[in-house]
Amino acid sequence: MPTQAERFFFETQGYLVLERFLDSAHVAHLLEVAETAVARRREHQAAGIPCTGMTHVRGANTRIFYILGDDPAFLELLDWPPILPYVYGLLNEKPHHHASDAIVEFGPVGRPMGWHIDGHDNGYRGLGCPIPLLQLKIGYYLTDMTAPGQGNLCVIPGSHRAPLGPDPADLQRTELFPGAQQVCAPAGSAILFHNALWHSSGPWTRTDGVRKMLYYAYEHPWMVASQEHWGYPREFYQALCPDRRRFFHGFVFDPPESRWG
Repeated sequence: MPTQAERFFFETQGYLVLERFLDSAHVAHLLEVAETAVARRREHQAAGIPCTGMTHVRGANTRIFYILGDDPAFLELLDWPPILPYVYGLLNEKPHHHASDAIVEFGPVGRPMGWHIDGHDNGYRGLGCPIPLLQLKIGYYLTDMTAPGQGNLCVIPGSHRAPLGPDPADLQRTELFPGAQQVCAPAGSAILFHNALWHSSGPWTRTDGVRKMLYYAYEHPWMVASQEHWGYPREFYQALCPDRRRFFHGFVFDPPESRWG
């Protein structure tokens, strides 16, 4: 399970960085798989071929959603044994899958940031302050992000407990404002963070920068907070092994599984 020091840092800061969490061979394979999946999704979108999830194309930049069915390596990362103790220890002993996506970006320099918190219904703000931990997000760097200025994930430590959001003028900046920081870490690093932590892709100042990463999110078993649960075909769900089926609601299977959590 996470150490007491890791739990304390996550609880107080709202995030946790595990450097070089994935070994180099695993990262290389995921990088190849992600690039292939992105290229295929771009081709399908250009040809009007439907895909399981959304594909956002902005010039050379691409973000694809609902990736678990795009390649077995993506599905394997959902319940990768080394990450599960962190999901169990920080969120829930019976977590459910919430969402997945892959990002391949090359800029541009000077682009705006996009500060936000995660969650439906206005980021769960109606539940009061502090907003509870309902989703655990995990980002995996597939390229070296030790240098800043290439869209690195940016966070405002401790903001998941703040009763107020950042100043609206600060949210419009293309650079960091006081209290915000970039997560600079090598390829293979995992960044875990609270749904109410203010975060954004970071400033882009490097003309040779590149950001390639994966995002996975988990939720409590009593939640149905993502359309991705309805996004995959019947064949995808029926092919899941018994241990992996427990990450999904029973109603997605045929026949439905009578279970909760």
